[in-house]
Amino acid sequence: MNTFKAADNVLREACGKQFTAAVARIEHRGKLVFERAYGVTRNDALARPVYADTSFDFASLTKLFVATLLLRLAAEERIALDEPLTGVIPEWRRGPRAEITARMLLAHTSGMNSGADYRAILDQNVESFALTSQLIARPGERVIYSDLGFIAAGVAIERITGRSLAATCAQTFPPLRFRPGDAQRLNIPATEDDGWRGRVQGFVHDEKAYLMGGIAGHAGLFGTAADVASLTEAYLGPLNGRASALLPEALVREAIAEQAYDPVLRRGLGWALKTSDENSCGRYMERSSFGHTGFVGTCVWADPVRDLQGVLLTNAVYFGREDDIRDLRAAFYEAMVQETGGERTW
Repeated sequence: MNTFKAADNVLREACGKQFTAAVARIEHRGKLVFERAYGVTRNDALARPVYADTSFDFASLTKLFVATLLLRLAAEERIALDEPLTGVIPEWRRGPRAEITARMLLAHTSGMNSGADYRAILDQNVESFALTSQLIARPGERVIYSDLGFIAAGVAIERITGRSLAATCAQTFPPLRFRPGDAQRLNIPATEDDGWRGRVQGFVHDEKAYLMGGIAGHAGLFGTAADVASLTEAYLGPLNGRASALLPEALVREAIAEQAYDPVLRRGLGWALKTSDENSCGRYMERSSFGHTGFVGTCVWADPVRDLQGVLLTNAVYFGREDDIRDLRAAFYEAMVQETGGERTW
């Protein structure tokens, strides 16, 4: 197995400074070529070691799993990506929301607001707030990265399946879970001391998801680097001759194709697409690369031309929200590409 010395050094140098905990996993041509754990779960006397199978708060990587659930419903013809969702979400039958489709939710073009300050919605039902809050653009007009849109996607999944989002996720992605049990919490890397809940560990960091009981379409899943890589392989594999049990190839290709242009990050269906060398995947991954980040410090990027993917899970928000880890992520992914030789398979 490649030692990936440069990528390893990037993370060793950052450990204890930009995060207390990390797991990195690299897969090339569908096979594991590097996996390593770094650090401890927190920077105090309650610290426990981190292992390759340590579960992290996925933060917005949750959106990738929820998007896949909605795409599976489309593949089963239980929902049409381009039909208004008013039959599923009758709250949208009047006004501009009547135009919102599942494709718009997944591509962040629904016109829904990005989110809300949790302090302003403490006494509200967050799901209802997401479904009824005022749009800030016409549906389909432009990209607005939206937690509220993915809360709505989670609602749509529940209403179509007649089951909770947690139950559907558990059935489709068995290792994953919302709301880890008491026995697991101290083994999960802690995130921010947010001044409201204290040091958050084993509970979802995202405040809106926390107010929803830890189960939401935009955040709340906990899992390992291998879990993220398994989902990414379901999209990367079919592009390189390996079948996916999750989605048909045509829908895989649609999900990682540009659905909406944005100068910062183009959008697929759930996935973000490389738009410039300033993105967190760095300079060397191809423009066709797809990935996503999570606010707490999680990240995944896949390069279909090189048949290469890297998952980097950290708890970078432990040291505060001001420390932007874009450069750390880019250094890791640039080293990953260089240390696999940069060879293109297409």
